[in-house]
Amino acid sequence: MSNDSGTEIKKEGAGSPAPEASSAPAPTPRFGGGGGGRGGRFGGQRGGGGGGRGRRSDSPGSDFDGQGGEELTEKVVFINRSSKVVKGGRRFKFSALVVVGDKKGRVGLGLGKATEVSDAIRRGGEDARRQMKSVSLKDATIPHEIFSEFDGARILLRPASPGTGIIAGKTVRAVLESAGIRDILTKSLGSKNAANVVKATLNGLLKLRTREAIYKSRGLEIKKVAAPVAPTAS
Repeated sequence: MSNDSGTEIKKEGAGSPAPEASSAPAPTPRFGGGGGGRGGRFGGQRGGGGGGRGRRSDSPGSDFDGQGGEELTEKVVFINRSSKVVKGGRRFKFSALVVVGDKKGRVGLGLGKATEVSDAIRRGGEDARRQMKSVSLKDATIPHEIFSEFDGARILLRPASPGTGIIAGKTVRAVLESAGIRDILTKSLGSKNAANVVKATLNGLLKLRTREAIYKSRGLEIKKVAAPVAPTAS
């Protein structure tokens, strides 16, 4: 078909094929996407898009003894920080003094060292579990009075009547509570160094002996005394 000027005009009919649409996907904006640069106007993170390292779990392990399955209590007595000056600055290390016990007459002391506090506490707890020892108790108190020394620390332990509670400082209290003692009188008479006080307290508890153990070591038998009978009114 041509117009008056002789120019040929092509007219598309209904049956002519439509132009094909582009199959390539539309580009999506990258706001700090994977492997991007150091940021940009939209604040993208450096090397963003990766999964990240994730949050480290600092939760303590199981509080059960591996041998008998008994529940153990772990108390951190003291944490010390030491530093070393090097060429690039200062390096810090931590040591943790940990007491572990089952509150049934078994208690242990451990010392852990590491560059992180959590690792030092974990190592101290593992060391204390390996060194747990049995302590002689009489109900909720100790069988007799005891005086113990370790270096400059001097500790006096006395039995108390039911309901008295633990009369002690925080360092001595940690050892006594872990051992399962609930009624006792104590007095620290020497150094206040936490490590020496704990060791003096633990040494005093290990020296305790019950009446039955003393009689057995001497080859004697405990005489049973009959309970007194109340007089009857005549």
